[in-house]
Amino acid sequence: MASCATNLSPDLEEAATDRPLVIGRAVTVLLGPTTRWYTPAVRFIELINEATGERFQIEMQADDRSFVLAIPAGSYALSRVQVSEGPFMSMANLSMEFTVSAEHTTYVGTWRFGIDIPKYGRKILVSMIDDEQSRIDIEHRFIDHYPEWADRPVVTDLPRPSMTETRLYEVAPYPRYPRYFRRHWW
Repeated sequence: MASCATNLSPDLEEAATDRPLVIGRAVTVLLGPTTRWYTPAVRFIELINEATGERFQIEMQADDRSFVLAIPAGSYALSRVQVSEGPFMSMANLSMEFTVSAEHTTYVGTWRFGIDIPKYGRKILVSMIDDEQSRIDIEHRFIDHYPEWADRPVVTDLPRPSMTETRLYEVAPYPRYPRYFRRHWW
């Protein structure tokens, strides 16, 4: 399914300024103690344009990262997120909607992905907050890089619902353990 989506970079340098812009931040936190050596990080986020069905995949590859996206104006849904912990990868399906305006730069807030401890039936808690300090930092970095956009107003449109909880599903490639350590035989 990754080939059906347009890949976008979350970096300021690669954002095309001829389209409406979306700015925000994604943060990953672990909600409990774990014995794994690796900390969780968002691998990618997928957005869907609700009018056209066009998919956009944003390669985050970090546990805390700001993003600037150049996407067409319209109504969007945050549809999927993939989380990695070293060789372990999990994915969750979401449905959180927001609108991108053609006349404004849209600030979508700080997207917090709370990852449950490793267990069967693992969950992810996604919450959207309007973090004023993050907004100011992102706006200043963006205006420093693109001064011609300084006069364009920034509006806040947090995805709705502002909080949701869903299940994480393990995805391939699953770590390769010797046969005698496997619990499941697929």
